[in-house]
Amino acid sequence: MPLPYYVSPEQMMKDKAEYARKGIARGRSMIALEYQDGILLLAENPSTLLHKISEIYDRIAFAGVGKYNEFENLRIAGVRHADLKGYSYCREDVTAKALANAYSQALGNIFTEGIKPFEVEVLVVEVGEGPSGKNEMYHILYDGTIEDELAYAAMGGQAEEIRRFLKDHYRDDLALDDAVQLGVRALTVTQNKTLTERDLEVAILDRRRERRKFRRIPAADLATFLRRNDASAAGKP
Repeated sequence: MPLPYYVSPEQMMKDKAEYARKGIARGRSMIALEYQDGILLLAENPSTLLHKISEIYDRIAFAGVGKYNEFENLRIAGVRHADLKGYSYCREDVTAKALANAYSQALGNIFTEGIKPFEVEVLVVEVGEGPSGKNEMYHILYDGTIEDELAYAAMGGQAEEIRRFLKDHYRDDLALDDAVQLGVRALTVTQNKTLTERDLEVAILDRRRERRKFRRIPAADLATFLRRNDASAAGKP
């Protein structure tokens, strides 16, 4: 009777992590930025039908990179989790932290117990209530690891380069148009082309809105922001 092949647990985890990272690296990047009135989410996504950024609940948004069908399944599960908890208890009981913990457990179980890990990273963000409300951003990796992000976050194939750019150029209390312009510049830092409104998906969590804070930025408004950016750049010496 032939003996089965033996693979050490350490090598198995290493192989799974490498497989997941390679899948994620092939995806287009996305970023989140805090600005004066909330949180901006901006992704390179030429599709008008398949969204990488979505609303989860009143103050909470979701973004994913990697394999679309996998992070879409996570998004749907998150919406159901939030709706059930809000209906069973209270809307204020639905928080980004609890949702991030649920995603962490799910991705961690899939990574350790499944044959193939999910090739995804997800971001769960919550805008604070009122002018002094604290924003929250949770970055969940393919293996269930949670990272608590401050001010900005980046995911996808070029995430490290984008983080370095934002570290040098981000400042507190950005206006929305300045945040959009900074986000587009960050996404193009590793590109050999100029991104237009047709290449981008943009949404915000606006703390000034009643109850539901999520709003998508239409292509026409985004084009206006980008034209301002081009005009500002042309005016520099």
